[in-house]
Amino acid sequence: MRPVLVTGASGFVGWHVARLVAESGVPVRAMTRGRNPVPDLNVQVVQGDLTDRASLERAVEGCSVVYHVAADYRLWSPKPEELYRSNVDGTRHLLEAAREAGVDRVVYTSTVGCIGFLDGGLGDETTPVSLAEMSGHYKRSKFLAEKVALEFAEKGLPVVIVNPTAPVGDHDFKPTPTGQTIVDFLRGAMPAYLDTGLNVVDVRDVARGHLLACEKGRIGERYILGSENMTLQQIFAELERQSGISAPRVRIPYGVAWTAAVVGGVIANWTGKPPRAPMEGVRMAKKKMWVRHDKAASELGYRPAPAAVALGNAVAWFREKGYA
Repeated sequence: MRPVLVTGASGFVGWHVARLVAESGVPVRAMTRGRNPVPDLNVQVVQGDLTDRASLERAVEGCSVVYHVAADYRLWSPKPEELYRSNVDGTRHLLEAAREAGVDRVVYTSTVGCIGFLDGGLGDETTPVSLAEMSGHYKRSKFLAEKVALEFAEKGLPVVIVNPTAPVGDHDFKPTPTGQTIVDFLRGAMPAYLDTGLNVVDVRDVARGHLLACEKGRIGERYILGSENMTLQQIFAELERQSGISAPRVRIPYGVAWTAAVVGGVIANWTGKPPRAPMEGVRMAKKKMWVRHDKAASELGYRPAPAAVALGNAVAWFREKGYA
Protein backbone atom coordinates (compact mmCIF):
# COMPACT_ATOMS: atom_id res chain seq x y z
CA MET A 1 0.00 0.00 0.00
CA ARG A 2 1.46 3.34 -1.06
CA PRO A 3 1.68 6.00 1.65
CA VAL A 4 -0.28 9.24 1.80
CA LEU A 5 1.71 12.46 2.17
CA VAL A 6 0.41 15.15 4.53
CA THR A 7 2.34 18.41 4.46
CA GLY A 8 2.16 20.58 7.57
CA ALA A 9 1.39 17.54 9.72
CA SER A 10 2.90 19.15 12.81
CA GLY A 11 0.41 22.01 12.51
CA PHE A 12 -3.21 22.31 13.56
CA VAL A 13 -5.27 21.19 10.55
CA GLY A 14 -2.47 19.03 9.16
CA TRP A 15 -2.19 17.06 12.39
CA HIS A 16 -5.90 16.24 12.31
CA VAL A 17 -5.78 15.23 8.64
CA ALA A 18 -2.81 12.94 9.37
CA ARG A 19 -4.67 11.45 12.33
CA LEU A 20 -7.75 10.58 10.29
CA VAL A 21 -5.72 9.05 7.46
CA ALA A 22 -3.70 6.98 9.93
CA GLU A 23 -6.88 5.81 11.67
CA SER A 24 -8.17 4.56 8.31
CA GLY A 25 -5.27 2.13 8.16
CA VAL A 26 -3.34 3.89 5.40
CA PRO A 27 0.37 4.60 6.07
CA VAL A 28 1.04 8.31 6.52
CA ARG A 29 4.16 10.18 5.51
CA ALA A 30 4.09 13.38 7.54
CA MET A 31 6.17 16.25 6.19
CA THR A 32 7.35 18.79 8.75
CA ARG A 33 9.84 21.65 8.74
CA GLY A 34 13.13 21.07 10.49
CA ARG A 35 12.71 18.57 13.28
CA ASN A 36 9.16 19.47 14.24
CA PRO A 37 7.52 16.49 15.98
CA VAL A 38 4.13 15.01 15.18
CA PRO A 39 2.93 14.12 18.69
CA ASP A 40 0.57 11.24 19.50
CA LEU A 41 0.56 9.84 15.95
CA ASN A 42 2.18 6.70 14.52
CA VAL A 43 3.39 8.17 11.23
CA GLN A 44 6.57 8.32 9.17
CA VAL A 45 8.06 11.78 9.65
CA VAL A 46 10.06 13.30 6.79
CA GLN A 47 11.72 16.70 6.81
CA GLY A 48 10.70 19.08 4.07
CA ASP A 49 10.39 22.77 3.41
CA LEU A 50 8.14 24.52 0.90
CA THR A 51 11.11 26.65 -0.15
CA ASP A 52 13.28 23.57 -0.83
CA ARG A 53 12.13 21.92 -4.05
CA ALA A 54 14.37 18.86 -3.67
CA SER A 55 12.90 18.10 -0.25
CA LEU A 56 9.39 18.20 -1.74
CA GLU A 57 10.36 15.75 -4.46
CA ARG A 58 11.75 13.36 -1.86
CA ALA A 59 8.66 13.70 0.32
CA VAL A 60 6.15 12.92 -2.44
CA GLU A 61 8.06 10.06 -4.08
CA GLY A 62 6.02 6.84 -4.05
CA CYS A 63 2.89 8.43 -2.54
CA SER A 64 -0.64 7.77 -3.77
CA VAL A 65 -2.32 10.91 -2.37
CA VAL A 66 -1.04 14.30 -1.26
CA TYR A 67 -2.84 16.50 1.27
CA HIS A 68 -1.10 19.85 0.92
CA VAL A 69 -2.02 21.53 4.18
CA ALA A 70 1.24 23.34 4.97
CA ALA A 71 1.36 27.11 4.61
CA ASP A 72 3.13 30.14 6.02
CA TYR A 73 0.21 31.42 8.10
CA ARG A 74 1.31 34.77 9.49
CA LEU A 75 -0.69 37.99 9.49
CA TRP A 76 2.51 39.98 9.97
CA SER A 77 6.04 39.34 8.77
CA PRO A 78 9.15 41.55 8.62
CA LYS A 79 9.84 39.88 5.25
CA PRO A 80 6.52 39.49 3.37
CA GLU A 81 8.29 37.90 0.41
CA GLU A 82 8.76 34.78 2.55
CA LEU A 83 5.00 34.16 2.45
CA TYR A 84 4.98 34.18 -1.35
CA ARG A 85 7.99 31.85 -1.56
CA SER A 86 6.30 29.31 0.71
CA ASN A 87 2.66 29.65 -0.23
CA VAL A 88 2.86 30.34 -3.98
CA ASP A 89 6.19 28.99 -5.19
CA GLY A 90 6.11 26.14 -2.68
CA THR A 91 2.66 25.04 -3.87
CA ARG A 92 3.81 25.13 -7.50
CA HIS A 93 6.90 23.05 -6.74
CA LEU A 94 4.95 20.50 -4.71
CA LEU A 95 2.32 20.09 -7.43
CA GLU A 96 5.05 19.67 -10.03
CA ALA A 97 6.60 16.96 -7.86
CA ALA A 98 3.20 15.31 -7.39
CA ARG A 99 2.63 15.28 -11.16
CA GLU A 100 6.04 13.73 -11.78
CA ALA A 101 5.43 11.14 -9.05
CA GLY A 102 2.11 10.14 -10.62
CA VAL A 103 -0.07 10.63 -7.55
CA ASP A 104 -3.73 9.66 -7.79
CA ARG A 105 -5.16 12.74 -6.07
CA VAL A 106 -4.08 16.02 -4.47
CA VAL A 107 -6.20 17.89 -1.93
CA TYR A 108 -5.01 21.47 -1.61
CA THR A 109 -5.90 23.38 1.56
CA SER A 110 -6.78 26.96 0.69
CA THR A 111 -8.65 29.34 3.02
CA VAL A 112 -12.02 31.02 3.34
CA GLY A 113 -10.11 34.26 2.84
CA CYS A 114 -10.05 33.43 -0.89
CA ILE A 115 -13.87 33.37 -1.00
CA GLY A 116 -15.83 36.50 -1.86
CA PHE A 117 -17.93 37.96 0.95
CA LEU A 118 -21.27 39.68 0.52
CA ASP A 119 -22.44 42.63 2.62
CA GLY A 120 -25.56 41.36 4.37
CA GLY A 121 -25.34 37.95 2.67
CA LEU A 122 -23.41 34.69 2.59
CA GLY A 123 -20.54 34.04 0.23
CA ASP A 124 -19.98 30.73 -1.52
CA GLU A 125 -17.65 29.15 -4.07
CA THR A 126 -19.21 31.18 -6.91
CA THR A 127 -19.09 34.64 -5.28
CA PRO A 128 -16.88 36.89 -7.44
CA VAL A 129 -13.63 38.00 -5.85
CA SER A 130 -10.30 39.38 -7.09
CA LEU A 131 -6.71 39.72 -5.96
CA ALA A 132 -7.34 43.42 -5.33
CA GLU A 133 -9.83 42.45 -2.60
CA MET A 134 -7.26 40.38 -0.71
CA SER A 135 -6.15 42.36 2.35
CA GLY A 136 -2.55 41.69 3.28
CA HIS A 137 0.23 39.39 2.15
CA TYR A 138 -1.13 36.19 3.68
CA LYS A 139 -4.46 36.38 1.85
CA ARG A 140 -2.81 37.53 -1.37
CA SER A 141 -0.30 34.71 -1.27
CA LYS A 142 -3.02 32.12 -0.62
CA PHE A 143 -5.19 33.58 -3.39
CA LEU A 144 -2.31 33.25 -5.85
CA ALA A 145 -1.52 29.75 -4.59
CA GLU A 146 -5.13 28.71 -5.17
CA LYS A 147 -4.83 29.97 -8.74
CA VAL A 148 -1.73 27.79 -9.16
CA ALA A 149 -3.69 24.75 -7.94
CA LEU A 150 -6.51 25.49 -10.38
CA GLU A 151 -4.02 25.82 -13.24
CA PHE A 152 -2.58 22.38 -12.47
CA ALA A 153 -6.10 20.93 -12.35
CA GLU A 154 -6.85 22.40 -15.77
CA LYS A 155 -3.70 20.74 -17.10
CA GLY A 156 -4.78 17.31 -15.85
CA LEU A 157 -3.41 16.93 -12.33
CA PRO A 158 -6.25 15.56 -10.14
CA VAL A 159 -6.42 18.47 -7.69
CA VAL A 160 -9.37 19.26 -5.41
CA ILE A 161 -9.41 22.45 -3.32
CA VAL A 162 -10.90 22.90 0.14
CA ASN A 163 -11.48 26.27 1.83
CA PRO A 164 -11.68 25.90 5.62
CA THR A 165 -13.28 28.77 7.51
CA ALA A 166 -12.08 29.37 11.11
CA PRO A 167 -11.16 25.98 12.61
CA VAL A 168 -10.97 25.66 16.37
CA GLY A 169 -10.51 22.71 18.67
CA ASP A 170 -7.86 20.46 20.17
CA HIS A 171 -4.18 20.20 19.20
CA ASP A 172 -3.87 23.85 18.16
CA PHE A 173 -0.20 23.75 19.10
CA LYS A 174 1.10 27.17 18.01
CA PRO A 175 -1.76 28.34 18.39
CA THR A 176 -3.36 29.75 15.23
CA PRO A 177 -4.59 33.38 15.27
CA THR A 178 -8.14 32.16 15.99
CA GLY A 179 -6.87 29.86 18.70
CA GLN A 180 -4.81 32.68 20.20
CA THR A 181 -8.00 34.74 20.49
CA ILE A 182 -9.51 31.93 22.59
CA VAL A 183 -6.35 31.68 24.71
CA ASP A 184 -6.38 35.44 25.30
CA PHE A 185 -10.04 35.22 26.32
CA LEU A 186 -9.26 32.45 28.81
CA ARG A 187 -6.40 34.52 30.24
CA GLY A 188 -8.69 37.51 30.71
CA ALA A 189 -6.68 39.47 28.15
CA MET A 190 -9.61 40.32 25.89
CA PRO A 191 -11.16 43.49 27.35
CA ALA A 192 -13.18 44.47 24.28
CA TYR A 193 -14.37 43.23 20.90
CA LEU A 194 -14.81 44.42 17.31
CA ASP A 195 -18.05 44.28 15.37
CA THR A 196 -16.99 41.46 13.07
CA GLY A 197 -17.94 37.89 12.33
CA LEU A 198 -16.44 34.51 11.54
CA ASN A 199 -17.64 31.12 10.42
CA VAL A 200 -16.56 28.78 13.23
CA VAL A 201 -15.98 25.08 12.59
CA ASP A 202 -14.56 22.14 14.52
CA VAL A 203 -11.10 21.25 13.22
CA ARG A 204 -12.10 17.58 13.29
CA ASP A 205 -14.86 18.31 10.80
CA VAL A 206 -12.40 20.22 8.62
CA ALA A 207 -10.10 17.19 8.61
CA ARG A 208 -13.02 14.92 7.76
CA GLY A 209 -13.91 17.30 4.93
CA HIS A 210 -10.42 16.83 3.49
CA LEU A 211 -10.90 13.08 3.29
CA LEU A 212 -14.36 13.49 1.79
CA ALA A 213 -12.93 15.85 -0.82
CA CYS A 214 -10.30 13.27 -1.68
CA GLU A 215 -12.92 10.55 -2.05
CA LYS A 216 -15.81 12.43 -3.66
CA GLY A 217 -14.60 15.88 -4.75
CA ARG A 218 -14.61 16.89 -8.39
CA ILE A 219 -11.25 17.77 -9.91
CA GLY A 220 -10.68 21.52 -10.16
CA GLU A 221 -13.56 22.34 -7.78
CA ARG A 222 -13.48 24.29 -4.50
CA TYR A 223 -15.36 23.25 -1.36
CA ILE A 224 -15.97 25.50 1.65
CA LEU A 225 -15.51 23.59 4.92
CA GLY A 226 -17.35 25.59 7.57
CA SER A 227 -20.13 25.31 10.09
CA GLU A 228 -21.74 28.26 11.84
CA ASN A 229 -21.67 32.00 11.16
CA MET A 230 -21.23 33.98 14.38
CA THR A 231 -20.41 37.54 15.37
CA LEU A 232 -17.35 37.94 17.58
CA GLN A 233 -19.71 38.98 20.37
CA GLN A 234 -21.60 35.69 19.98
CA ILE A 235 -18.34 33.74 20.01
CA PHE A 236 -17.31 35.42 23.26
CA ALA A 237 -20.73 34.76 24.76
CA GLU A 238 -20.35 31.06 23.97
CA LEU A 239 -16.83 31.06 25.42
CA GLU A 240 -18.26 32.64 28.57
CA ARG A 241 -20.80 29.81 28.81
CA GLN A 242 -18.14 27.16 28.23
CA SER A 243 -15.48 28.59 30.55
CA GLY A 244 -17.27 30.62 33.22
CA ILE A 245 -15.10 33.64 32.34
CA SER A 246 -16.95 36.88 31.70
CA ALA A 247 -17.06 38.01 28.09
CA PRO A 248 -16.03 41.58 27.23
CA ARG A 249 -18.93 44.03 27.12
CA VAL A 250 -17.16 46.94 25.38
CA ARG A 251 -17.15 47.22 21.60
CA ILE A 252 -14.15 48.97 20.02
CA PRO A 253 -14.88 51.29 17.06
CA TYR A 254 -13.09 50.14 13.93
CA GLY A 255 -11.15 53.42 13.71
CA VAL A 256 -9.65 52.84 17.16
CA ALA A 257 -8.58 49.32 16.21
CA TRP A 258 -7.07 50.63 12.96
CA THR A 259 -5.07 53.29 14.80
CA ALA A 260 -3.82 50.75 17.32
CA ALA A 261 -2.75 48.46 14.46
CA VAL A 262 -0.81 51.30 12.83
CA VAL A 263 1.05 52.03 16.06
CA GLY A 264 1.60 48.32 16.68
CA GLY A 265 2.98 47.90 13.18
CA VAL A 266 5.51 50.69 13.67
CA ILE A 267 6.69 49.11 16.93
CA ALA A 268 6.83 45.65 15.32
CA ASN A 269 8.97 46.92 12.45
CA TRP A 270 11.33 48.47 14.99
CA THR A 271 11.54 45.51 17.38
CA GLY A 272 11.05 42.64 14.92
CA LYS A 273 8.39 41.14 17.18
CA PRO A 274 4.85 40.48 15.83
CA PRO A 275 2.25 43.06 16.88
CA ARG A 276 -0.58 42.02 19.17
CA ALA A 277 -3.16 43.18 16.61
CA PRO A 278 -1.63 43.08 13.10
CA MET A 279 -3.05 45.46 10.51
CA GLU A 280 -3.90 42.53 8.22
CA GLY A 281 -6.11 41.05 10.93
CA VAL A 282 -7.84 44.38 11.56
CA ARG A 283 -8.51 44.83 7.84
CA MET A 284 -9.93 41.31 7.63
CA ALA A 285 -12.23 42.14 10.55
CA LYS A 286 -13.84 44.97 8.61
CA LYS A 287 -16.03 42.40 6.85
CA LYS A 288 -18.02 39.59 8.40
CA MET A 289 -16.47 36.48 6.87
CA TRP A 290 -19.75 34.63 6.58
CA VAL A 291 -20.26 31.85 4.07
CA ARG A 292 -22.38 28.79 3.31
CA HIS A 293 -21.10 25.22 2.93
CA ASP A 294 -24.03 23.86 0.89
CA LYS A 295 -21.78 22.57 -1.91
CA ALA A 296 -19.67 20.44 0.43
CA ALA A 297 -22.85 19.17 2.09
CA SER A 298 -24.54 18.15 -1.17
CA GLU A 299 -21.54 16.81 -3.09
CA LEU A 300 -19.34 15.41 -0.32
CA GLY A 301 -21.82 14.50 2.40
CA TYR A 302 -20.12 16.99 4.73
CA ARG A 303 -22.02 17.34 8.05
CA PRO A 304 -20.20 19.57 10.59
CA ALA A 305 -21.02 19.82 14.29
CA PRO A 306 -22.34 23.09 15.81
CA ALA A 307 -19.81 25.79 16.65
CA ALA A 308 -20.46 25.30 20.37
CA VAL A 309 -18.89 21.84 20.15
CA ALA A 310 -15.78 23.25 18.48
CA LEU A 311 -15.39 26.07 21.00
CA GLY A 312 -15.92 23.67 23.90
CA ASN A 313 -13.21 21.34 22.57
CA ALA A 314 -10.82 24.27 22.23
CA VAL A 315 -11.47 25.54 25.76
CA ALA A 316 -10.97 22.07 27.26
CA TRP A 317 -7.75 21.38 25.34
CA PHE A 318 -6.12 24.78 25.98
CA ARG A 319 -6.87 24.44 29.69
CA GLU A 320 -5.66 20.84 29.85
CA LYS A 321 -2.37 21.75 28.17
CA GLY A 322 -1.77 24.81 30.34
CA TYR A 323 -2.19 27.53 27.73
CA ALA A 324 -4.57 29.31 30.08
